[in-house]
Amino acid sequence: MSVSPAPQQDVDIDLGRLLKAVWERRVLVGGLTAAAAGLAFVATGMISPLYKSEARLLIETREPVYTSEQAAQNANAALDERAVTSQVEILQSTDLLKNVARELDLSGRTEFDPAANPSAIGDLMVMLGLKKNPLDVPAEERVLKQVKKKLEVYAVPGSRVIGIEFSSRDPALAAQVTNALVDAYLASQSEAKRENNTDASAWLEPEIARLREKVRESEAKVAEYRSQKGLLLVNQQDTIAAKQLADISTELSRVRAERADSEARAQSVRNALKNGQAVDAVSDVLSSPVVQRLRESEGNIRAQIADLSTTLLDAHPRMKGLRAQLSDVEAQLVSEIRKVLSSLEGNARVAQLREEELVGQLNALKAGSGREGEEAVELRSLEREAAAQRDLLETYLSRYREAASRTEPKALPADARLISGAVAASESYYPKTVPIIIVAALATFLLSAIGVMLAELFSGRALRPSSGLIRDPAEMRDGAVDEEPAKPAAPAETVAERPTLAAPVIANDADDFSVEAVADQLISARTPVAVCVSPEGDEGSAAAVMLARTVAGEGLQTLLIDLSGSGCPSELMAESMRLPGLTDLMCGHISIAESIHPDRLSPAHVIPHGNANARRAMRAVDRLPMVIAALTEAYDLVIVECGAADAASVARIARTEGAEVVLSVLHSEEDEVARYLVDFNAQGFEGVLLMTPVEPAGPAGHRRSVA
Repeated sequence: MSVSPAPQQDVDIDLGRLLKAVWERRVLVGGLTAAAAGLAFVATGMISPLYKSEARLLIETREPVYTSEQAAQNANAALDERAVTSQVEILQSTDLLKNVARELDLSGRTEFDPAANPSAIGDLMVMLGLKKNPLDVPAEERVLKQVKKKLEVYAVPGSRVIGIEFSSRDPALAAQVTNALVDAYLASQSEAKRENNTDASAWLEPEIARLREKVRESEAKVAEYRSQKGLLLVNQQDTIAAKQLADISTELSRVRAERADSEARAQSVRNALKNGQAVDAVSDVLSSPVVQRLRESEGNIRAQIADLSTTLLDAHPRMKGLRAQLSDVEAQLVSEIRKVLSSLEGNARVAQLREEELVGQLNALKAGSGREGEEAVELRSLEREAAAQRDLLETYLSRYREAASRTEPKALPADARLISGAVAASESYYPKTVPIIIVAALATFLLSAIGVMLAELFSGRALRPSSGLIRDPAEMRDGAVDEEPAKPAAPAETVAERPTLAAPVIANDADDFSVEAVADQLISARTPVAVCVSPEGDEGSAAAVMLARTVAGEGLQTLLIDLSGSGCPSELMAESMRLPGLTDLMCGHISIAESIHPDRLSPAHVIPHGNANARRAMRAVDRLPMVIAALTEAYDLVIVECGAADAASVARIARTEGAEVVLSVLHSEEDEVARYLVDFNAQGFEGVLLMTPVEPAGPAGHRRSVA
């Protein structure tokens, strides 16, 4: 059952009465709305119209046509979002706006210098010291201030386009100022480029002269060092010694090849003679003219012998003469072959001698190459220095030529292009008469209607009593609601003298007041706070612990606050009695989060009794309802175990709307339970839930409802 302080009649707001009150005063509301619309119309008619003109610039790098493509690409890559934002700030710069104001003589217009013709009220305020004299500010600064108010420069999101808007009473002047600002900006950009170009040319001239001298000195050092060390070049990169070394190596390879070839051919002739083989297959023998003639003679003689052998015997003188000639030719042929062999061997010996000579020259050059290598290192260092100076000079010369070609203003276009010029507006942009009238009328209608409703509420005519309900004790467990209206609580009295107190209700089921039944009732009713009172001490407090663990076992976030004097719940749930808890929190020693600890046997949490001085903590007990209200934001159910507390003490903390009071009794008699209920009824509580973990000594299962 709901727990609340002393009974108080609830009221509801009668929305129908509020709407009816507005309708009854429709003439007043309509009149105010019409008056506001009329005033808005007159006010907008008195305001001088303002005209706005707009121009747009595209920020891009504009280089002359003769600029290298790579340079143009690098410049365009540098135009990021910050670069565009920087150009927006430049367009609003003071120097640029001053130039435009001077060019168009804006100081001579009243619109841009209203302080030049002050009103009588303004002069009076200046005389009384309520306002600073605007004439003390220079006219140029006053004009500049007005120009900045009327100027709006912005970057179009997602692009490199900048919009420039200027408003004025004169549409032609608005367009003129916008275009003049664009022209001044483009001219300033070109002038800035020209100044940079001039500064670069002035700086490059002496640098180029200095670099030329350094290049000449560096190249002279290279030539002098080559001459001193004999590192003269025969081509673009080879020195004389290196060239000689390469030529000797090539010649040595050729001589070694010739020697090997001569030795191989001589060996082939020698093997043929030694083994008695025909030497006709040897190319050197066949190429000898003498050998060829001898072979021809040998062939002729053998042919004659063959012809004559058919008619003559071997002992014939002619046959003997031919055979003698054949032997002589064969001896000459062998002799000639030996001469060829001697020639080949001689060629091999000559090649060997030439090889030895070349090897000696090569070793001599190699011995000098080490010294030349060390000298070449120094030479390359001098050449690198000369090349670096030469490259830098070429770069400076290229930059100087490029800068010299941009001496004309037209050769240096601004890094922006006008894509939309400003034109005089045909319609004013301010004031917007129709929207202003509509807004003024709608606001007045709403305010007047709200005023009528508030007057109706404050008068009480729009309030009606709410239909209070009394829940039957047996139906509370099932979420049912009694249809009879609630009755005010009766004053404290004895059980025998309570004529308006209903007789104790005896439940049919013995488990109606068990811990599980009370847990089901709290869960079904979605009770935020349950205040447990245990007149019998620690036994009842243990039942409150069982209740917290039962609700937590159903999956609800449950917290038990130990407000008992004995600290029994803390001993049953906390890991240690030394943990900081409620008394520490009330004394301000810890925060709420530091006072909460997990139950050692269930998912529930507990705020234990604590270790601070209990008397000092009780001085701040009035803060406890606020702490409980804060905890209900984080927990589904907050159980406050008060121990053997009386109804008056419970009334100090049970202020949370929708709270339930649970009376935990085990051995109390019916009359004693009834007395407890009367005490709570006297404190203004509408009802109390009974919880009996075990069968009581008196009539079992009593549950009382105080109407």
